[in-house]
Amino acid sequence: MGERSIRPGRQFTGARRVGAVAAVSVLTAVTFAGPALASADGMVEGTPCTGSARACVDLGANKAWLIHDGTVGYGPVSISHGAAGEETPTGTFAVQWKDEHHHSAEFDDAAMPYSVFFAPGGIAFHEGNPSNASAGCVHLAHDAAVAFYQDLEVGDEVQVH
Repeated sequence: MGERSIRPGRQFTGARRVGAVAAVSVLTAVTFAGPALASADGMVEGTPCTGSARACVDLGANKAWLIHDGTVGYGPVSISHGAAGEETPTGTFAVQWKDEHHHSAEFDDAAMPYSVFFAPGGIAFHEGNPSNASAGCVHLAHDAAVAFYQDLEVGDEVQVH
């Protein structure tokens, strides 16, 4: 995923400003030539989420996406989620905090690399085996965990269906 979209409110100076202006010009051209934004009903095509989401999770399909301006920016990627009795909560949440090198205080100091916490009870996206159920978190393979960690910011909307 290497590139990040330019988000409103960011300040750029010097060479970064020139690069940002050029990137906005290219992004604008792509936006008008590319797919429509969210559909008429507000849903992002191919996902169960609305255009206001920055991250979208479909627990039934074991898939997740990053959303940019009402379109899929990354994904779908395979995920795993909470096992029976430890279900991943559904609903609309906001990213609360992030920790690249997090270790669980609850589960014997277990590593949770690239954690992006979004729901009460310490529920996060983080690197983990997408084939294994979690204790409520959303497990992502390494590359996807890095992409979600780098792309999402505190306050971004997460929708879990």
